[in-house]
Amino acid sequence: MLSANARREEIYHLAVTTGLASVEELSARFEVTASTIRRDLALLNGQGRLARTYGGAMALGAHPEASLRQRTGEAFEQKHAIARWAAAVIRPGENILLDAGSTVGALAHELRGFEKLSVTTPGINTMQELAESEGIEVDCLGGRLRSLSQSFVGPLAEAALERMSFDRVFLGADAVTAEDGICEADHAQTRLKELMARRGRSVYVLADSSKLGLRPFHAWARLALPWTLVTDDGADPQQVQKFRDAGVQVEVAAVSA
Repeated sequence: MLSANARREEIYHLAVTTGLASVEELSARFEVTASTIRRDLALLNGQGRLARTYGGAMALGAHPEASLRQRTGEAFEQKHAIARWAAAVIRPGENILLDAGSTVGALAHELRGFEKLSVTTPGINTMQELAESEGIEVDCLGGRLRSLSQSFVGPLAEAALERMSFDRVFLGADAVTAEDGICEADHAQTRLKELMARRGRSVYVLADSSKLGLRPFHAWARLALPWTLVTDDGADPQQVQKFRDAGVQVEVAAVSA
C-alpha cells in the first residue's frame, strides 16, 4: 500500500491528467476509506494544489482550453485517419452538418473535391477549407464568436438550427465518455452540440483516442442513442468496450504507419 504522501501525489497526478477526482473513485482506487480521501483532498486544497468540488476535487489550472490553432497540430495522423473514415460514409447529394474543431476541420479538408454536397457549419476553419469547393454549397451558422474555438455559438445559431435537418451530423469533442457524452469547456458549446445532434438522421462523434474517458471540463452534451463514435486504432480496448456496452456504435480508423 502507498504511503500517505505517495497517495496524495498520485491523487494530484490523476486530477491533473483527467481533470477531476471524485472521493468515491479515489477511495476504490487506493483501497482506503472515503474519510481518508477527504483528508487528502483537504490537505492538497490547503497547499493550493487542488480546488474542492462537490464530491471531489479538481486541479487548479488543470486543462486550460487550448486554442484551435494549438489543437490542429495535436494527434495529426489520428485526426486525419478519422476524417478519411468519415468522408467515406458521405454520399453525393447529402445535406450534412459539420461542427467546429480540428478533427471536423480535417474532415472538411477531405471533402473539398466532393460534388453536389450541402454543408452547414458554425466553424470558421470548416468554412475556410470548403470556400473554394465549387461542388459544395456552404451555409454558416452565425451567432456569437468564440475566439478560442473559432466557432459561432449562442441563440442565433440555435434558432437557425431549429429550422434545419441533416442526413449526417459530425461533432467534435474536447473529450468524450461512455457515461456522460461530450465534454466541453463551456455550456454554450454543449447546448449547441446537443441541438445539432437532435437535427441529424445519423450522428457521429469524431474523437481521437487521447480524448476517450477524460473529464477535463464541467460542461456536458448528452446524446440520445443511436450515435457513432469514430476514433483511431490507438484507443484503449477497455474504453472502446465501455462505449459499446452503453449502446454506442464504435468505428476504429486505422492510422497509416
